[in-house]
Amino acid sequence: MSLEWVIKIISENWPMFLRGAGLTLMIALIGTVIGAVIGLLAGVIRTIPMPERGAKKLLLNVINAILSIYIEFFRGTPMIVQAMVIYYGSALAFGIDMNVFAAAIIVVSINTGAYMAEIVRGGIVSIDKGQFEAAHAIGMTHVQTMWNVVLPQVIRNILPATGNQFVINIKDTSVLNVISVTELYFVTKSISGNNFRYFESFFVACMIYFVMTFIVTRILLYIEKKLDGADNYTMISNDTLQK
Repeated sequence: MSLEWVIKIISENWPMFLRGAGLTLMIALIGTVIGAVIGLLAGVIRTIPMPERGAKKLLLNVINAILSIYIEFFRGTPMIVQAMVIYYGSALAFGIDMNVFAAAIIVVSINTGAYMAEIVRGGIVSIDKGQFEAAHAIGMTHVQTMWNVVLPQVIRNILPATGNQFVINIKDTSVLNVISVTELYFVTKSISGNNFRYFESFFVACMIYFVMTFIVTRILLYIEKKLDGADNYTMISNDTLQK
């Protein structure tokens, strides 16, 4: 590897690297947020108590079946294949001329949603059943119990997994180059094709990916610590108030 070439590639192409990295972060962030919302809704629906009989039971069974197919399909197929099917397949099968950026957001969002649905469901199931019983005992409905008691705990518990999914999405956006999304990998491939210095060009891209994921990881750890609060704290008592 030539250090001179690395410096030369950075100095001549830094605006392209910057745009590619910015688009990578944008797609990963928007896709993770939308995917987390999809996963949250799917996870909550899949944990609704099943009625014993009636139309509600039938409807819930149908919805759960659809969600199960969605989760299994998008967890069981590669994102690169999903991108090809959604972008090119929608054009060939339905005549939909989809914008590549919109297609990228859709692919990352629904892929993330499939994984987040199981993460959320696991987080809800892990909550002690006594909390559900206590909430119902004071007259809360299932929706009120989920909104006021369960979900605040679940969101905190799944925050590390959500952050990890964000980091994964930053790296996995590289597969979107197959539908010509000008993210970091696509830009690097174009640069290396112009200068024929593949090792040096992709070394620069590798370092950019590492810096992005490293910074994001540290920010998420900082947020987690803030949510956890101080390690040591003094409880207020009557003696403290009298002083």
